[in-house]
Amino acid sequence: MTALGKYVPRDTPMHRLDPRIKILGFIVFIVAIFLNYGPVRQNFLIYGIVFVLLLTMMIVGRVSFLQVFRSLKAIWLMMILLLVINVVITREGEIAFYLGNYAVYWEGIVRWSYIFLRLLLMIMMTSVLTSTTKPLEMTYALEWLMAPLNLVKIPVHMIAMTLSLALRFIPTLSEEAEKIMRAQASRGVDFKEGKLKDKFRAVISLIIPLFVSSLMRSGELADALEARGYDPLAKRTRYRRRHWDLFDTVELILLLAFLAGMIVLAVYRPDFIGMMIGE
Repeated sequence: MTALGKYVPRDTPMHRLDPRIKILGFIVFIVAIFLNYGPVRQNFLIYGIVFVLLLTMMIVGRVSFLQVFRSLKAIWLMMILLLVINVVITREGEIAFYLGNYAVYWEGIVRWSYIFLRLLLMIMMTSVLTSTTKPLEMTYALEWLMAPLNLVKIPVHMIAMTLSLALRFIPTLSEEAEKIMRAQASRGVDFKEGKLKDKFRAVISLIIPLFVSSLMRSGELADALEARGYDPLAKRTRYRRRHWDLFDTVELILLLAFLAGMIVLAVYRPDFIGMMIGE
């Protein structure tokens, strides 16, 4: 199975889409899922629409949806902890049910649901972006979008290169961690069972080799860049150049229209569901 964040070379419409449009779309969707649209049911409706749009992009780009669940599986403990915190802290609104003599309120469950859904949509967006965009195209798109910052002497190219390398290292480190876990498990290290003290030692046996491996890989990357004569301060040319065409303009207009619609809904907060059911 392909690791989350790793580019998968395929010939799909999502892969052929201009990387600048994909990054702008990523930003637009982030804004859309963090806006407040009023009633709880309307927020969930908007999240459902965004989910369908992202799922369609994943199908078109042939991005594995199992990656998303695999990523959620890695943070299930954090999600349970957040659920407990929200249930314990929130003491307002209607009571959902009782745990013994302790009342659990709907407001706490709703707040946790917001966190979970936003996290799910963020992972889906990241998966679509990184699985269908080459690292070099990502660097070019980020540098192009941040070009106005050159006017105030901000090193745009170095920032773009750093961000693209960081995104590229996420799947690499994930794969390296799995290899180390299998190697340690073959030596008798148990990551699932045992006392808290034993689990802590098991995590240490994973973190230290992973940290050493990360340093080695970063050193190899620095040597490779230096061997190829890479100079972040030098003026660079490109073998392949992307040209902005009419199709890209249409896509940009659609993105801006979608963003404007989400902002209008967040500002005026019309209750469409209430209108449909006659409330």
